[in-house]
Amino acid sequence: MSRLTIEKGYKTVKNGIDETRVLLDHIDLIINPGEFVTVVGGNGAGKSTLFNSIAGTLPLTSGKIRINDLEVTRKAEEDRAKYIARVFQDPKMGTAPRMTVAENLLLAEKRGSRRLLVPRKINDRKAHYGRLCQKIGNGLENHLDTPTGNLSGGQRQALSLLMATLTEPELLLLDEHTAALDPKTSKNLMQLTNEVVTVQNLTCLMITHHMEDALEYGNRLILMKKGRIAKDLDAQQKKQLTLPELLLFFEDDL
Repeated sequence: MSRLTIEKGYKTVKNGIDETRVLLDHIDLIINPGEFVTVVGGNGAGKSTLFNSIAGTLPLTSGKIRINDLEVTRKAEEDRAKYIARVFQDPKMGTAPRMTVAENLLLAEKRGSRRLLVPRKINDRKAHYGRLCQKIGNGLENHLDTPTGNLSGGQRQALSLLMATLTEPELLLLDEHTAALDPKTSKNLMQLTNEVVTVQNLTCLMITHHMEDALEYGNRLILMKKGRIAKDLDAQQKKQLTLPELLLFFEDDL
């Protein structure tokens, strides 16, 4: 059983009174459980539209989306949240800035579940949260009572990743989640990402503009252009691909 299936995914938007722009052009895509797929492409290739369509932020114009055997094509974003977790490019988007690190983690533990008016018992969870944060290795365990808005960008993104994977989602979407970080912090977060995805055997799609990361991480590579999947390389094909060959893709008009 595939984890994610997209059949003839098609998305258009009005770009003027009589002009229609195609963002996704009849995409067919199957993602199997445990695959770590890197997604690359130039500006306007359709990468973010693909992720927004999967998450339910931007409904398809036509086509179907299934997670496992459940069709979610017309389900709202909040209904898909029980299956999908997402980390965004902006460190501010994945956390609640006025809530503490511990409060954000408690909120993440409840993702996709029914909320009831019961005591939160957050102090009972702090030792567990501390152990989780300690694995990250950036001192986050010392800031459990710190408002998230006071953290560095790298700490905040690491927390976003931890929150997104706390309950092991059916599908993890990483939307250029290292793009806003300095090179050293980006490298550390990618190593953490790879460890989390591999150890938990998560099914993951990751958009990146870092071509070195696209080649180094994951076991499948998708190259998008003009709303289409131009190339879909498996682990062996990806391993044989060189950085100069990958960079040529952005020059060729496929």
